Amino acid sequence: MTVDQAPAELHEEAGRDWFQSAVVYQIYPRSFADSDGDGIGDLRGVISKLDYLHRLGVDVVWLSPIYTSPQDDNGYDISDYRNVDPLFGTLEDLQELTDGLHARGMKLVMDLVVNHTSDEHPWFVESRSSKDNPKRDWYWWRTPREGSSRRGEGAEPSNWGSAFSGPAWEFDQVTGEYYLHIFSKKQPDLNWENPEVRTAVYDMMNWWLDRGIDGFRMDVINFISKDTALPDGPVADGKLYGDGSPFYINGPRIHEFLQEMHREVFTGRTGQVLTVGEMPGVTVEEAVLFTDPARAEVDMVFQFEHVALDQENGNKWRPKKLKLTELKRTLGRWQEGLAERGWNSLYWGNHDQARAVSRFGDDGRYRELSAKMLAGILHLHRGTPYVYQGEELGMTNMTFGAISDYRDIEVLNHHREATTHLGHTDAEVLAALAPLNRDNARTPVQWDASRHAGFTTGAPWIAVNPNANHINAAAQLDDPDSVYSFYRTVIELRHAQRVVSHGDFTLLLPDDEHIYAFTRSLKGPSGVTELLVLGNFSGEDHAAELDDESWVRAELILGNYPPDGGASDAGSGGGPAAASGGGRLRLRPWELRVLRRRTEAQ
Repeated sequence: MTVDQAPAELHEEAGRDWFQSAVVYQIYPRSFADSDGDGIGDLRGVISKLDYLHRLGVDVVWLSPIYTSPQDDNGYDISDYRNVDPLFGTLEDLQELTDGLHARGMKLVMDLVVNHTSDEHPWFVESRSSKDNPKRDWYWWRTPREGSSRRGEGAEPSNWGSAFSGPAWEFDQVTGEYYLHIFSKKQPDLNWENPEVRTAVYDMMNWWLDRGIDGFRMDVINFISKDTALPDGPVADGKLYGDGSPFYINGPRIHEFLQEMHREVFTGRTGQVLTVGEMPGVTVEEAVLFTDPARAEVDMVFQFEHVALDQENGNKWRPKKLKLTELKRTLGRWQEGLAERGWNSLYWGNHDQARAVSRFGDDGRYRELSAKMLAGILHLHRGTPYVYQGEELGMTNMTFGAISDYRDIEVLNHHREATTHLGHTDAEVLAALAPLNRDNARTPVQWDASRHAGFTTGAPWIAVNPNANHINAAAQLDDPDSVYSFYRTVIELRHAQRVVSHGDFTLLLPDDEHIYAFTRSLKGPSGVTELLVLGNFSGEDHAAELDDESWVRAELILGNYPPDGGASDAGSGGGPAAASGGGRLRLRPWELRVLRRRTEAQ
């Protein structure tokens, strides 16, 4: 590994500048670190690892939900927005965590889940108690249609399917009506058409910001505005229910609601606050509107195009081989589309996605090299990079042998529907689940090679990956060639080099099936700084054929191989590469190379 030792190009952090050079680390608390031996990660476990995070160099910690919850969807079903679930600790623990992060120069972003609540939230308990309850209209209630549902009641108000299998409507025996739940039946959707709902949400958000947190990552926030007719959706082949997403993704009042939220919660606040909108189905054109600073909606969005490329028609249970050309085309389009206005979130994985090195790299022979290459490629794009817990260690997917090994409601519901109603065998469903299921990302963080990987002294809520005996933090912290150390280097590069955080992006070699190549360029008072980033997405040698021959003489500032050879066709020991009719740079399996050149101002 080679590291750039040049002085940092310092700049003032003002306005949006701070998060453009920042790196965010996501913690899924249930699986991060357990302090009390109950097998479930908690806030005191996070507190115990603050120095680990500080050493890594991240700027922001995004904490997945720790609010009071029945845990039907691991905390994304909230029953009290203003308290911490006893599973994770107390409000006092959370304050200690917030203060500890701030003392180390890091910020805390909380997960905000306001498309829906738990069915045990007091708002919904009131809403379902009677048709004339003042909170009845805080949720989506509809009378049955003529006909019969699969369970014998009157037919569902529309044919929508839930994201977690089954219908998106649940019949309530007390009032004889259905309520809408795009996710679990224990996650009823809030009715944002009601101004009282919006006011209650904004009051809660202000309460948290007043306590000292630094922003929100907003779960499926582009679902909050719905076509109030809630009409039937198209039914795809092989599906039992209709697709309602055209009527709740980026609905008719979504921009109005987000602008109102910004006015009521964020306008006038001093300090640096971050707002991130998770937005399934969002397009580049829509993202420009959502993230344009002049429109005052959100700072950045999570889009899902690149993590749907290895699925047949967006169906994660029908995986297919990823084509690098499609990945480059997709990410390149997002880079270009948000170049002038708005901002990108950059990620390979999170709590809802498979492990990055297993999905996009090679988690076998080339696990370390491919994990480092993926880090370099992602973090050197223009946007704010996100590191999901364990990614910095090169953690891999888990092998689950039986459905009883899984914990995720999405997996369990799909398995039941597929084997009961769709005619698939258990073996077929398990094979389809393996590559992309969410539990891959939710196995405990591997801290050391001890029993349960140092995550807990008790029985973990989900099994630890057996490879923890050799993939763990303790083995990597002081190893300068480890994946963890490489992440530290890449993060520091973003902090130190303004061309990484603010430079223009240009995609190269779009039709190359093995090499991911792009340049970053920034003009400053002293001249132009350019970076060439090359990544080999394969286990074989491949050459990057560049039109600009001068790159073969550029300075190597970062690589994931030892600096003792392999730069050119001639294997010139890392020096200038041989060129003939242009620049030709040979890359070894899963190799990353970052080259820099400077042109002085005339």
